[in-house]
Amino acid sequence: MTELTTIDTNNYAEMAKAMGMANEAATTKKQGMFLARLRLNHSPILGAESILVKAGTYKLEIPDGPTYYAESAIMRPFMQRFMYKKFVMGSAGTPNRYVKTVMADSLNMDLKDNDGGFNCGKPAGWIEDYNSLPDSTKELIRSIKRVRVVLGNVELINPKDVNGNPVDVDTTQFIWEVENRDAFKTIGGIFTKLAKMKRLPVQHSVTLNSEERKLPNGNSFFLPLASMDVTSSVELSQDDQDKFGDFMGWVQNYNEYIINAYAEKATSKHDEDLDDLNLDDIVDLELEDEVA
Repeated sequence: MTELTTIDTNNYAEMAKAMGMANEAATTKKQGMFLARLRLNHSPILGAESILVKAGTYKLEIPDGPTYYAESAIMRPFMQRFMYKKFVMGSAGTPNRYVKTVMADSLNMDLKDNDGGFNCGKPAGWIEDYNSLPDSTKELIRSIKRVRVVLGNVELINPKDVNGNPVDVDTTQFIWEVENRDAFKTIGGIFTKLAKMKRLPVQHSVTLNSEERKLPNGNSFFLPLASMDVTSSVELSQDDQDKFGDFMGWVQNYNEYIINAYAEKATSKHDEDLDDLNLDDIVDLELEDEVA
C-alpha cells in the first residue's frame, strides 16, 4: 500500500483503511429493512350496514402492524426484480406454503428455489409444443407464477383503516409482488418506457389506480392502472442513496435465505435418494462386472 501523507475526504475507503477504520463498518451490523406489502384488494370489507372499504383499493400491510387502504397511490420505484412463485396446498397437519425462487434481474436463467430445485419445478428451456405435454406437466406450469417484484416508496392517497376511517400514513417503503399476467405487463410498461428514455425509475413517480374486470361467473377482479408524467422528475437526495442501499441489502438477505433453504432441501433429497438405493444390488452388479 502506498503511504498516504495527506487527508482526502473524497476517498473514504482508502482513508478509512489508512486510519484503521476499515473493519469498523463490517463489525457494526445494521438493522434490516422492514418492507410493507402492497397489494390490490379484490373484495370489499363489509360492515353491519355498509361497505367499509371498497373492492379495487390498494392495501398496504405493515409488518406486525395495521393494514391501510386507498383507492389510489403514488409509488416511486427504486428497483424491480423477477422470480417464480408456486402455491402449495397443505394437508392434514401440514400448512399451506409457497415455493419461491431467488430474485434476479431477469427470468432468462435457472433460479434456485426454497424447495431444493429450480424455477419452482418449471421445465427449463423453450416449450415448442405445449399441447403435446402431459396434463400433469401442463398443470404444474399453470401453477407457477412469474412475478415482477417492485421495491420503492409509496404514498397512499386519502388512506383509510380497516373500519373505513380516515388515517394519516407516512410515505412507506414497500414490496409489491405483481403476478397477474395483465398486471405484470402493465407495470412492466412503466419500466420499459423509462428504459427507452434512459431514465432511472427512482427519478419518477407513478400514479396507481385500478380498473374492474368481470369474470364469466359474474365475479370481479381488479387490475392496476399506472400513469407517469415523464416531464416531471425527482431530484435524488442522500436519503434516496441510503434507501437504495437498504433495498439492495434486503434483496441480498432474501436471496441468501432462499439459497440456504435450497442447499438444505437439495441435501435432504440427495440423502433420500441414497436411502432408496439397494446397496446389495450395486455390489452384485460390481461383482458381475469383475467376473465378466
